[in-house]
Amino acid sequence: MPAQLRITVAKFIFKVRLEEQAAPATCAAFLKVVPYHQKIIQARWSGEAAWIPLGDFKFGVEWENAVSYPSPGEILLYPGGISETEILFPYGHCAFASKAGSLAGNHFLTVIEGQDQLADLGRLVLWHGAQDITFELI
Repeated sequence: MPAQLRITVAKFIFKVRLEEQAAPATCAAFLKVVPYHQKIIQARWSGEAAWIPLGDFKFGVEWENAVSYPSPGEILLYPGGISETEILFPYGHCAFASKAGSLAGNHFLTVIEGQDQLADLGRLVLWHGAQDITFELI
């Protein structure tokens, strides 16, 4: 069975699967920082998505399983380059982008429980601003 994480944002709890076959290096790099605590905010360019801006932080990974149009609950890690390093958490229709244009990020996590809470998460970050987010191994 693939490894799983629990993501907690305010009252929302999501169970996610690590995409270890499709993005092994990204999953391994992320697991090194778990448990992981950060802030999540509404994305500026990508539509119905929240993001975790990480500036110059480097996970030390290249492109793998990279997508530009993730479905709700398909979480991406952008390893940096054209834009800053970030984690993108789509909660609805999303076209991953930055002020420099279209981006692709490594799809490394997929929500497998809590999909019904994604739209509510979006409303929370859109209307109430930055929220604490925690990633924990189950």
